[in-house]
Amino acid sequence: MHLSENEGIEGNTFVVTGGLGFVGSALCLELLRRGARQVRAFDCRPTSPWSHDLASHGVRCIQGDLVRKKDVEKAISGADCVFHLASYGMSGKEMLQFGRADEVNINGTCHVLEACVQYEVRRLVYVSTYNVVYGGKEILNGNESLPYFPIDDHVDSYGRSKSIAEQLVLKSNGRPFKNRNGKCLYTCAIRPAAIYGPGEERHLPRIMSLAKLGLLLFRIGDPSVKSDWIYIDNLVLALILGSMGLLDDIPKQGYHPVAAGQAYFVSDGSPINSFEFLRPLLRSVGYDIPNTSLAVPHALVLGKIFGAVYTVLHPWLHKWWLPQPLILPAEVYKVGVTHYFSFLKAKQELGYVPMVTPKEGMAATMSYWQERKRKTLDGPTIYTWLFCVIGMITMFCAAYLPEIGPVPLLRAISLFFFRSMFSIRVVFLISAGLHIGESIYAWKLAKRVDPANAKGWFWQTFALGIFSLRYLLKRAK
Repeated sequence: MHLSENEGIEGNTFVVTGGLGFVGSALCLELLRRGARQVRAFDCRPTSPWSHDLASHGVRCIQGDLVRKKDVEKAISGADCVFHLASYGMSGKEMLQFGRADEVNINGTCHVLEACVQYEVRRLVYVSTYNVVYGGKEILNGNESLPYFPIDDHVDSYGRSKSIAEQLVLKSNGRPFKNRNGKCLYTCAIRPAAIYGPGEERHLPRIMSLAKLGLLLFRIGDPSVKSDWIYIDNLVLALILGSMGLLDDIPKQGYHPVAAGQAYFVSDGSPINSFEFLRPLLRSVGYDIPNTSLAVPHALVLGKIFGAVYTVLHPWLHKWWLPQPLILPAEVYKVGVTHYFSFLKAKQELGYVPMVTPKEGMAATMSYWQERKRKTLDGPTIYTWLFCVIGMITMFCAAYLPEIGPVPLLRAISLFFFRSMFSIRVVFLISAGLHIGESIYAWKLAKRVDPANAKGWFWQTFALGIFSLRYLLKRAK
């Protein structure tokens, strides 16, 4: 396509489902920058880290749920183009909430399609996933001619439901409007690689959290395994080009938009081992990728164990206090088996070429995480937490509680190390006094060097003593 950069955008109204998310917010702002008349961000969340920025730039934020048809109709009425980004179940605990994933990804997509036809929306761009054709079998430089991965063979509800939803979207291309005016809905699907960039909220925070706690224990698969990544700006460009490819009033294009009914793989175009890709980012904030490697079959066994345990915990999967599983089978396949795709079709038909190189994208991401670490509470690994908390509880029980339950065992363990009850009590009192004193000092020091997290430093140092205080002293220095 040879179009101006604002073709089909200036003066038009856009709806972005999932508009308060990382990708959705970036797309909303870019549409406004290019001259859109109105942009609506439709999301089930009332707020997000980008809400204020969106509102200040004039984005209309609409709260609603894709599974409620009336909410979808309210958001889409009067739109010229819809970007359907909202989905559920991409990673972590969400992957095990099968019912919700089907409701949002399949039923929600049906509601979007019906609303587009009802309100005569001419263009619908659907954000899909590599997983519609990939399910754990190696793919080298794949393209859009690959068949859909068999529905029943998907190991996760996300890949299965997104595959069904994409097929529904593409089969709805050319669907005529109800008033028989000769016009119809045009659709296309963009299949992005793993997304990264400053503010990414799904994968990178989880990886950083594991690294901070010392739970990034091993790599998965052979070092030669490669997969694709895509920087946020490149993905936003691909989505906008997809919407332009659905225009039906372009000279020499005539009756059939070039992107109508088509799917496109998009990436940075530089396949790389995921662990090597993340290594510079982790090192920039003081962590590193482990040298220990776990073979894919063994990692799958571990993933299935976590999947079984978290399935038992299904009623509490949405609770904040239940941590994310270490790994799940679908995530093993994502990082442990080679799969990368060509974006040649997107380049030839849409004019897509990555604007930001992987080096530039990673530099921006590293800068963001370095700044974020400076603003957040730092601390030791989970092993230090277990040592300090369990140690203090053990000494307290051994020193002061009566001989009930596990107390005799805890007292015997303490006596093995300290030899007498008097020594146990003295050591506990000294340790408790030091923790209290260190926590008060940490609070006063944090009020000067990190006031936003002063309370956090107090309680963390109260629990861990010098093991927490040394991080604050390092920051103060």
